[in-house]
Amino acid sequence: MKLVLASKSPRRREILSMVTADFTVKISDADETIEKGLDIYKIPELLARKKAETIEAKNDEIIIGCDTVVIYENEILGKPKDKDDAKRMLKLLSGTTHYVVSGLAVKCSGRTYSTSETTAVVMRELSDSEINAYVEKYNPVDKAGAYGIQEMAGAFVEKIDGDFYNVVGLPLCKLVKVLKDEFGVNLI
Repeated sequence: MKLVLASKSPRRREILSMVTADFTVKISDADETIEKGLDIYKIPELLARKKAETIEAKNDEIIIGCDTVVIYENEILGKPKDKDDAKRMLKLLSGTTHYVVSGLAVKCSGRTYSTSETTAVVMRELSDSEINAYVEKYNPVDKAGAYGIQEMAGAFVEKIDGDFYNVVGLPLCKLVKVLKDEFGVNLI
C-alpha cells in the first residue's frame, strides 16, 4: 500500500517522514465550508474527512487527511488574517489553557475512518514585547492560533497534556494506531 498525505503543510510532511519516507503528497481542494451549529470539537474531523475523500485514490493507496484548529473559550482560532490578528490571538492565549484539536481521516479501499485528537496546552503569561517580537520575527500567519510550538513559541508553553505532534499538526501516535488497527498497515 502507498501512503498519500492530503495536505500542503510542510509540518505534516515532516512529521509523517519521521515514521516513513514512502509517501507522496496530493493537495486536497476540499470545500471547507462548515454548517452552522456544529460542535466545534467535531469540525476538524469533518474537515479531515472532506480532505481525504476529495483525493481520488488508486487501489493501492491509503489517503491521509488532517485538519488542526486551536480552540479557546469555545472559539476556533484559525490562521490569523495578518500580523495584528496574530498579536490578538496570542494575547488571548497568554496565561491560559487552550485546546488543539486535530481531525484525522484515513481512506482506503472505499472506506474512510475518521477520528480526532485533543491536546491541552498551557501557555505562560506573555508580555506585549514578547508577542510583538515573536510576530515580527516569525510571522506566524500560516499557523492556527498564531504560534508554532516546534519553533521559538515552544518557550511560551508551560506544559501540554496530550500528543506533542498533535499540536504541531499531525497526531502521529493516533495515525500509526489507526493505520495498524483499522487497515492492517504497520509503519513501525
